[in-house]
Amino acid sequence: MRDSLGRTIDYMRISVTDRCNLRCAYCMPPEGIASVPHNEILRYEEILRVVQAGVQLGIVNYRITGGEPLIRKGITDFVRMLRETKGVQSVALTTNGVLFAGMGEALHAAGLDAVNFSLDCLDAGSFHRLTGANVWDRVMLGIDTALGLGIRTKVNCVPMEDYNAAHWTGIAALARDNPLDVRFIEMMPIGLGKGFAPVSSEAVKARLRAEYGEPVPSLRKHGNGPAEYYDYPGFTGSVGFISALSHAFCGGCNRMRLTADGLLKACLSCGDGLDIKGLLRSGASGEALAA
Repeated sequence: MRDSLGRTIDYMRISVTDRCNLRCAYCMPPEGIASVPHNEILRYEEILRVVQAGVQLGIVNYRITGGEPLIRKGITDFVRMLRETKGVQSVALTTNGVLFAGMGEALHAAGLDAVNFSLDCLDAGSFHRLTGANVWDRVMLGIDTALGLGIRTKVNCVPMEDYNAAHWTGIAALARDNPLDVRFIEMMPIGLGKGFAPVSSEAVKARLRAEYGEPVPSLRKHGNGPAEYYDYPGFTGSVGFISALSHAFCGGCNRMRLTADGLLKACLSCGDGLDIKGLLRSGASGEALAA
């Protein structure tokens, strides 16, 4: 599918829940947020109807997100149904990793192609301070589980001077020691993220260059996202940078987003979107959904 700017749109991120089992400082206010009522969340069957319409248009790669997607009941069966949908080429998952160790084998059997773990800290104390939960060891076990199963694995880190500046080189070293990719993602000025001083990808690159030497651009394909990947001397995996602010990648964007409550968005920064849920629950045909 091509949009009005000539970009090929072949990738959709699907949020299956707004709920999460962590309280990260840049995402969740201390008082929490009001959850969307259960009946306002898209049912799996409704999401699959959207996917079937999307596949007709050439949207063939899908990523399941949240909130934290692994807390939604039936998520493994949904991965299987999504992967078995005719025309779907890949199904990936983004998770905080807390529950992955206990679910990884079933997700792998269901056809999960790839998993991204959010990991901003490399010790239990810092992790607890940032996320409000003492579960760092469970996240690390989740990453080990994914690697052991042979699932394509990435680790996402949001660099923040006040929380994890001392951890950047250590997190990057996960790609030195394991067959995975580490990505550093610039903080988006959305929600509580507006209150954090931005750290540019160039600042992180400078720190890694001083520690690990001069990298070279990676020539391997690393997935469907916008990261710019580099290979560092002696590294097994690669290190990527998603520079939404300092090097905007909008010109090459290839994705749409479906929110848990049924809005189809062209951009994470969009406040509005198309009311897909209204179409679905009014009995719209597959052709109407595709249109």
